[in-house]
Amino acid sequence: MEIFLWIIAICVIIAVGVVIVDSNRFVVREYTVTSDKLERDHDFIYISDLHCKSYGKNNCKLLKAVDGISAEAILLGGDMVTSKAGKEIDTPANFVAELCHRKPVYYSEGNHEQKIKLFTERFGDMYERYIKKLNDIPIKILDNEKVVLDDIDLYALSIPRIYYERKQKLNLKSEDVKRLLGEPDGERFSLLLAHNPEYFKGYAEWKPDLVLSGHNHGGIATLPFVGGLISPRFKLFPHYDGGLFGEYGSKMILGRGIGSHTIPFRFLNPGELIVIHLKKALK
Repeated sequence: MEIFLWIIAICVIIAVGVVIVDSNRFVVREYTVTSDKLERDHDFIYISDLHCKSYGKNNCKLLKAVDGISAEAILLGGDMVTSKAGKEIDTPANFVAELCHRKPVYYSEGNHEQKIKLFTERFGDMYERYIKKLNDIPIKILDNEKVVLDDIDLYALSIPRIYYERKQKLNLKSEDVKRLLGEPDGERFSLLLAHNPEYFKGYAEWKPDLVLSGHNHGGIATLPFVGGLISPRFKLFPHYDGGLFGEYGSKMILGRGIGSHTIPFRFLNPGELIVIHLKKALK
């Protein structure tokens, strides 16, 4: 019995150690997607779900990693802030500003930016102050719109707040996406920033070539042979926890996020800084 208690104690200590380490580190993860719609190769950095996290003073560790990556632009997938009354916004604003000093940045907001924008009675002028800081830098904040990046059509989808409600999951269809973004050009490579991965099938029916998503934080904890533990909707073992997925000919790269908020720890699930290599298919 005593040996058994010692084993449990050691396992608990190891688990706590892993949580402390994984909650304060990030990894660089790379993905490659090939398409015959591309006229040349592209490299992008993708970051989502910072949630005011700072790796070192002024995010110096994260910025050093960005500096070591060759990419033509940085794509932000939302939730750089945390929707908590009184939460500071200087950390994410300064980080985004530093990114803009390095490369072109395209920012698609997530549900936390959406929340502080909508509920001013609760969050006051938090969103206004955040955006004011970003207005002083050369950044493109996308809201249900498209920008053309050479041979790529970059879309940013902002779904209504009701699609994030925890009590029930709605059914988002391709018609809903089309109503917000229009029809994609099937002859060009379409890259869609869509924060919530739960609706990937609806995105895929709209026929983008690649979707970039976040929101689920890798399931907070990763269990060996099982995957992510819990989603923001408090669903156990979510199918979309992190990695590369495919539906109806579309692919989705689901980042595990670089920070955390409500459940402020990670287990076997460090933050992710993602590098995306888009390759022209050989004909």
